[in-house]
This record gives sequence, structure tokens and C-alpha cells, in this order.
Amino acid sequence: MSATHTHALGAAHEHHDDHGPAKGIGRWLFTTNHKDIGTMYLVFSLIMFLVGGCMALVIRAELFMPGMQLVDPGFFNTMTTVHALIMVFGAVMPAAVGLANWMIPMQIGAPDMALPRMNNFSFWLLVAAFTLLILSLFMPGGGPASGWTLYPPLVLQTGDALPLAIFAIHLAGASSIMGSINIIVTIMNMRAPGMTLLKMPLFPWTWLITAYLLIAVMPVFAGAVTMLLTDHFFDTTFFAASGGGDPVLYQHVFWFFGHPEVYIMILPAFGIVSEIIPTFSRKPLFGYDAMVFATASIAFLSFIVWAHHMFTVGMPLAGEMFFMLSTMLIAVPTGVKVFNWTATMWRGSLSFEPPMLFALAFLFLFTIGGFSGLMMAIAPADFQYHDTYFIVAHFHYVLVPGAVFAIMAGVYYWLPKWTGHMYDMKLAKTHFWLSAIFVNVLFFPQHFLGLAGMPRRIPDYSTQFADWNMVSSIGAFGFGLSQLLLVWLVWKCARGGAKASDVVWDGALNHGLEWTVPSPAPYHTFDEAPVVK
Repeated sequence: MSATHTHALGAAHEHHDDHGPAKGIGRWLFTTNHKDIGTMYLVFSLIMFLVGGCMALVIRAELFMPGMQLVDPGFFNTMTTVHALIMVFGAVMPAAVGLANWMIPMQIGAPDMALPRMNNFSFWLLVAAFTLLILSLFMPGGGPASGWTLYPPLVLQTGDALPLAIFAIHLAGASSIMGSINIIVTIMNMRAPGMTLLKMPLFPWTWLITAYLLIAVMPVFAGAVTMLLTDHFFDTTFFAASGGGDPVLYQHVFWFFGHPEVYIMILPAFGIVSEIIPTFSRKPLFGYDAMVFATASIAFLSFIVWAHHMFTVGMPLAGEMFFMLSTMLIAVPTGVKVFNWTATMWRGSLSFEPPMLFALAFLFLFTIGGFSGLMMAIAPADFQYHDTYFIVAHFHYVLVPGAVFAIMAGVYYWLPKWTGHMYDMKLAKTHFWLSAIFVNVLFFPQHFLGLAGMPRRIPDYSTQFADWNMVSSIGAFGFGLSQLLLVWLVWKCARGGAKASDVVWDGALNHGLEWTVPSPAPYHTFDEAPVVK
């Protein structure tokens, strides 16, 4: 083992021409290199983000005015369903996995992921899954049109697309489980000498916990959709009341997966923000141990709150009380995180580069989503909000300015390390301000629509909801078009630009091993493990 200090470059690979990347398309098809696979995940996620975004624009264009404008109601429902499935499983999760692939080995001083061939396999499974899901739109009878939750009996009215969509979900789930096993084994077995678990950066920590969540709940979802399949094709009656089954059983099984899934999307985002805020505050993270324990508590609590999605199904009062109080409990560790990020910035030497801007927007806007979540945790009040646009506003505040902004912050933070080039700061700040303004124009009015009683997943509505819907749709097109700036900026940065230093951000030196490696990061990062003092 080398006795290199963390900040020395000795451990980084200086002569990487002897076994660099393969040439041509073969490099991307067969690669087992964590950086290549991370890049493929991120590019795939960006493509899915744009595809899912176009579906969202179909939805918002239809809702721009009352009356049926552009698409028929069946296709509208297909759009709401497939938009959600693509955004959740095809955009947000693969982006987080892409960042994990790129950064976890570099942050813990490992030469690569522990299971490189499985890493390649899990990526290509994901591509197969979403190819199938999008092809399901062209089947006789159209794609699934039941909402992303796939509730029976509605979902069982899907045409030939049903088995295709379910198979796509199985493939995506298998990909997630393999990726998670890989991340756990890498973090547990390949940390650099001297890096104990409690010296590890927070991004690997949040991913370690997320990976356990994924392994625990993905099979639950697989079981639920397989039961749907047998109900449809083999005359079982798990969810059919006519044969003694219960459609509400599906909701319980689905949300036992679905609630931890919400945290699977947000915990890696917490990790990214916990890397960025200390760097641009030029201070260590406030309350590191508390952050780790808060993350673990959120993961644990996510398993005991699932039925708060189901307050209106006719649960016994004791059940409502339990799920109401346990849901409120989750606000405690989440609040710990928000206070710790704020305390990290307190009296810091702050600067507002694009990663910090996105992290700050995350902090403010994710908190708004958290507060509306607390409003819905109050069971009697939730009877009023349930299945209205208030819910849509809530989860989009958690997912878009929450998870998506954090992922964008991570990309802006590490992109110079990946490419070796600085990106166009002015363009990045323009992208930030347009995104931050339009995301609020898009989703904030939906709170008012929901409180006024507008149901979700409807293609038409009465005129009393017209004004805010128009505002929301304008916000949607503004937000969607702003994302083209991101695509252009990343493309431009990958092609060239000002040379990035090894420590890209002047506050970054004490925040992780990745800043001890040259920029761009060499194809093979560490020949011998760095020793962490």
C-alpha cells in the first residue's frame, strides 16, 4: 500500500495509455469500466428525461384550456401513466445510479466497481426495459392507461400492452437490484485503507442505504405486478372481489414498495447536496454523524408509513392514527438534514456557482414539498386533498426541484472532473434561473387547483380551474425548453473548453478523494489505493 497522503496525486494513474478504453462502438457495448458505465447511465437518463418531458408537455398542452383540445381521453391517461413510469424508473433513478457509478469508486479510493461485468449487464437490461415500455404504446389498444400505480381493476382493462409493460418493469427491477448489490459490495469491501464507514463522504453513505432499500422493495413490486399478470391471464383472483380477492390488497402491496421508492429517489439527492453545500460554504459539513443517522432513520421509517397513500380506502381509525403519526415522525430526521445544511452555510464563506445555486434551490423548494407532505399526513385533511392536484403539486415539488435539481447540481459539480473542461458559467446560471422560475410557475398553481377541488388525471375540467391551468401549462413549456440549455451545455463541455484544474472548486480540497485525481479523471483511477489519514 502506498503511504500517499489523501491530497497527493501519487495514487492517481499517470500512464493510462497502455490499457485505456477500447475504440469505437465496442467500447460502449462491452465496457466494464465504471466511468464509461456511469456516462452511459447519465446519457440514457437524459434521453428518458427529455422523452418523459415531451409526454408531460402533451398533458399540459391538453390542459391549457377547458374542453378536449388535442388528444383523446384514453391517450391522455396513457401519457400520465407512461410519463410517470419513465420519469421515475428511467430518468431519476438511472441518473442517481450513473452518479454512483462515476463517483463512488473515486470517493472511496477503489479502482472500479466490485462486479464490473454485472455492472454492464444491469445497464443494458435498463435499455431493454424502456425500449419495451415505449413500444407498448404502439400495441393494439394502446399503452397502459391506469396511472403509474397500475391499480386494478382499471389496469386489467389494458390491451396487449399489459404483459409488455409488466415485463419492462421486471427488467428495470432486475437492473436496480443488480446495481444495488454492486454498490453495497463495492462500498463494504473496496474502501481505501484508513477509510472507515464514518469517514466516508455522504454521497456513498446515502447510496449504501438506498441500495439496501432497493433490494428490500423491488421484489415486492415484482410480486404485485406478477399477481396482476396471473389475475389477467390465469384467472387467479388476488385483486378481484368477484373471486374473494381485494383490489385494496394491491394498494397495500404496491405502496409497501412505493413509499420506500420515494426515498430511493431522494436519498442520493441528499448525498449530492451534502457534498456541494460544504464545498461552496468552505466549511466541513455540520453534524456529519447526525446526517448519517438521519438518513438511516428515514430509510427505516419509510417501511412503516406506506398506507398514508391510502387514507381514503376505508381503513379502521386505529390504522389511520398509526399511519398519520408515523408519517409525521419522518419529518424529524428530514428536518435534521435541512437544519444541518443551513448550519453548514451559517457564517461560511459562500460563493454561488451553478452547483451551489441548484443545491440552494433544492433546499428551499424541497422543503416546500416536505411541508405540503406534512399537510397530507393529517388524515382528516387528506380526505380533502386526496386525488386532487394538490397531491400532484406535492410530489412534483419533491421530485423536480428535489431529486432532479440535486442531480443537476451533481452534474454541474463533477462535470469538470469528468471532462477536464470548465463549462460556460453564464449559460449554466441562465439554465438555473430559467429552471428555478419556471418550475414554480409550473407546479405552485397546482396547489391552488387541488385545494379548489380539481381531480388529478383528468383530460378536461370546468372553467373555474381555467386560469391556473393556463399558468401551469405556460410554466411547463418554459421549464421544458430551458432543459435544452442543459443538453447544449453538457455537449459543449464534453467537446472542449477552458482546462479545469485538479481541484476544480477552491473549496473542494478537503471534501473527498475525487479532487486528488487529475482532471479529466484517468480511465483507471487508482493503481494503488490511497491511504486516508
